[in-house]
Amino acid sequence: MGKQVTEMLKGTLEGIVLAILSSRPAYGYEITAWLRDQGFSDIAEGTIYALLVRIEQRGFVDVEKVPSEKGPPRKVYSLNAQGQEYLDEFWRTWSFLAERLEQLREGGKQP
Repeated sequence: MGKQVTEMLKGTLEGIVLAILSSRPAYGYEITAWLRDQGFSDIAEGTIYALLVRIEQRGFVDVEKVPSEKGPPRKVYSLNAQGQEYLDEFWRTWSFLAERLEQLREGGKQP
């Protein structure tokens, strides 16, 4: 991934992780592995864990500790109602920005 993609991803990663959790509960490594499978190969596992701590503190997810065959219990995150509201707002904002960027790219309305 290039530096520009990495910088853009920083601003959207929270929404991306919440979108992943909207489809099913997951733990940190699962989220990281899925993102890497989708081509986000430069995402560090630590970045995802730090983000999960932040969204947990903000009340966007519920956390359940699930026993692990290897080592300590895993924290499984699932999107709650407050997180879904935030995700809905993220998608509205994303749509607004994407539409405006597309207009600029096509040479449409400019300030």
